[in-house]
Parts: sequence; C-alpha cells; structure tokens
Amino acid sequence: MKSIFRFFALAFAVASLLILSNCSQTPSTSDTSNTNTAPVASSSPVATTTHSNHGGRKININSAILSELDKLEAKLGVPALSNKIQASRPYGSTEELVSKKVISQEQFDQVKDMVTIEDVVLTGEAKDVDYMTKLGLMKGHLVVAKELLDQQKPEQAEPHIGHPVEEIYVDVEDQLQERNVKEFKTTLIGLQDLVKSKPKDPQVKNNFKVSMQAVDGAIQGLPEQQRQSPEFVLQVVNGLLDAANSEYGAAIANGKVSAAIEYQDSRGFVNYADQLLNNVSDQMAKENPEAQKAIASSMTELKTAWPSAVPPAAPVKTPEQVSQLVKTIEQNAQKVIK
Repeated sequence: MKSIFRFFALAFAVASLLILSNCSQTPSTSDTSNTNTAPVASSSPVATTTHSNHGGRKININSAILSELDKLEAKLGVPALSNKIQASRPYGSTEELVSKKVISQEQFDQVKDMVTIEDVVLTGEAKDVDYMTKLGLMKGHLVVAKELLDQQKPEQAEPHIGHPVEEIYVDVEDQLQERNVKEFKTTLIGLQDLVKSKPKDPQVKNNFKVSMQAVDGAIQGLPEQQRQSPEFVLQVVNGLLDAANSEYGAAIANGKVSAAIEYQDSRGFVNYADQLLNNVSDQMAKENPEAQKAIASSMTELKTAWPSAVPPAAPVKTPEQVSQLVKTIEQNAQKVIK
C-alpha cells in the first residue's frame, strides 16, 4: 500500500471531521503559499485538512498521509499518484503539481479545489479525535495483517505491519509524549523486522500481540469516558470510513481490484470502525435508536464489499456504492454528534 505516511483525517475525516473542524477545533493557519518551506514530515488527514466551503475539505499536498492522497489518485485514476505527490515534496504552491510534472494541467484542473498547502492546528476535542483516528488506522492495518498472517500470507501481511510505523507513527509521536504514553515505535519495528526475516518464527505471534497492546495502550491515553462516548466514537468512525472509502476507490480500476494493498487497507479500517461501533451500540440504541439502527444496517451492507482479506477476482461493490454507504453512515452519525 501506500502508507500513511499513509494516515489519519481522512474523511470528512469526512463530514464528521468537517463538522468537527468547524465546531470543535480552534485552528490557527499559516499560509505558506508563497514560500518554499519544507513540509511537515506528515500529518493526519484531519490535521492537514482545511475547508474551502461548508461541504468540502482540502488535502495538504505537503503533509497529507498517503491514505488521504489516495483521494486524488482515486479521483484522477492515476496509479501510484499518491507516491508521486509525496516524492515531489515540498510544494511552494499547489500549481507546482503541474510544474513538477506530477500531473498534467488538465488533471490539476480536476482537483485544484481539493488541494492546498495550508496547514491546520487542531486543539480540544478535534485534536483528540485526530489522535484516536490515527491510532485507529494503525489498528486497522494490524487487524488485516493478523488475518493475512493467520492465512499464512506473511508477504502480504508485512506491508500492513509496516505502515503503522512507517506512515502513521510520526503523526502521533508528539501527542504520545504530551499524553505520557510510552513510545512503541521500537515494538512495531521489531515486529516488522521479524515478519520480514523469519515469518514462521513462533515469536511473531507474541510480538504481534504486544504491538496490538501497545496501540491499545496509546488509545487509553484518552479518558475512558471519552472513549465510551458515542458522539466521540462516531467522529472517529467517520474518519476511519473516510480513509477506507479513499483506499477502496484507489484499489478498484476497470472493474477489477487492481491494488490488493489498498483493498486490504480499506478492509482493516472498516473492520476496526465496526468494532468501535459495536462498543457503543447499546448506548446508541437507548439514546438514538433510529440513528443506531440506520448506521448498523449500512455498516452491515458496507462490510460485504470486503468478503475476505485476499481480494476477490471482481469487486463486490463499486467505489460509488461504497461511497454512498459511507455517506449514509456519516449522515446518520451527525444525528448523534449534533
């Protein structure tokens, strides 16, 4: 896959994150459009998103993780575009996507309203959602990696073990320190190295368990009450599904699953989002029964797009069908988030 370094803000970060950004964050932006300053190493889709209007958000081409850049790749249908954009950083203006020959002028015209070089600093709950979403992306990668390891496919699992540390960790590193969470980069790297060198070593199972526990420990850096709040969880779910939507769109081309890693990424994100929803479903059913029922129904339908960790010969659902289901979940989530 392309990693986060493929990351986390992904969607609306989506409509929810849009709402989040509009209502919960106290952003401070700095316009670097006329400078050639070096890009931030990487940041989440959420953190790098700005809003051009009430219904859209922009992707920071200097700092967005690969998962978010995949939205541009899916939009234009250019294979490996996310990596090309990343490789040509930094950009002094969005127009440099053309002058650096990353995309053509015609292609730029199609996405120019989606991109920016401005950054957004999140605070308050928006920052917590961003933090949790990034960790959720790590979990999603590891969830699908575990499936592939169990199926004796370590060569396919390895990239998904690598992405959390290669693409996402840098985006949460400062927050880990702020929240007094013990570093676990070493743990993730150790697991990746072992899977690369000795995929059949019995120690892989234990190292994998320790890595999952490390991410869970980082999640517990958030207050328990917040982690059990449907309003908070749904914002994270929206972010994860937004990322999944982008990855799925990048995985499908010409009626085929052309990029297995993207397909697997999106499966992991959706499955972890489903786990989070299950954790708050009882509370939602009491407080917002209609929204809970609608979200659960759409999620059940959405999951059928990924029948297995190994992609099917032909996609079960089109990217448009997946996008619509993600949008439906997001719309119903807003009834709870408010």
